[in-house]
Amino acid sequence: MNISRIILIGCAVFAVISGIGLRAEHSETAKENEPVNVLDISEPHVVSDAERRAKTLLAKAVVHVQKDGDESVKDFMSDAEYIDGELYVFALGIDGQFLASGGSSMVLVGDSVLDTQDVYGNPFFREMITKAVHNGFGEVQYHWTNPTDRMGEPKTTFFERVGDVIVAVGYYPERSSATEAKRLLARAMAAIVESEQDSLAEFNDTEGSFVEGDLYVFVMDMSSGKLLAHGVSPELVGRSHNEILSPDDKPILTEMLNLAKENGRGVYTYQWLNPLSSKVETKHTYYRVIDNKLVGVGYYTNSNNT
Repeated sequence: MNISRIILIGCAVFAVISGIGLRAEHSETAKENEPVNVLDISEPHVVSDAERRAKTLLAKAVVHVQKDGDESVKDFMSDAEYIDGELYVFALGIDGQFLASGGSSMVLVGDSVLDTQDVYGNPFFREMITKAVHNGFGEVQYHWTNPTDRMGEPKTTFFERVGDVIVAVGYYPERSSATEAKRLLARAMAAIVESEQDSLAEFNDTEGSFVEGDLYVFVMDMSSGKLLAHGVSPELVGRSHNEILSPDDKPILTEMLNLAKENGRGVYTYQWLNPLSSKVETKHTYYRVIDNKLVGVGYYTNSNNT
């Protein structure tokens, strides 16, 4: 075989290998650019003051029962040590008997709560008992009557099993208002005017002053469509508007960007993950355009199916 033939065969093999490599690279690039549901990218959770206090109170109550036995649960009804503002401890047996409460649920003491349901028919006590028996601890979410406004509000309860007793503390997740969202947006706009670079760094600080409960700031470049800042999900920064879908698989960032290009400001409603409740809820985002950037802050409203 002469040299020219060897060279020709070598070139052909190289071309085939290069073609395979290019196709694989193109396939990977196309895959990377496919829209992804935000729930597959990010699961933000912000620990509120109420959640932190609830866990601390629960830990104290659990130690008390471990030390002094099942009968000590009655102390939850009279000892101020087991009440922290609106938070209180309650206890029930794994048989469903409600044993004690330092709050409004004391009316249930002595009753079986196995079939007690929340305002939407959820047998949450039964769920709590099942989890406690199998795992020893956990949390449940349900809608309970908030004694402050007598409305069925979403409530999260943490619990731990001590022998045949389940010790629990629940709290109502904070829910910001439209007024508070507008106020934070105005503050974010002022920060950008003062220093764009510094403000973006502040917006991306998950523990900074621009994260207020379930409120946070996000910023998107109007030209590239890429996220420049996100207060609770920094992993989204750098991603393009067309790469991210809402939990119900809608291109909400693309739609918001198009609206902003048309009117410069407004409010947009969609489904998104609430970082406090860790549930998908309806979000209403106020947005404004400044220096070719979309700046947004949204608040959440709860729906009956969450």
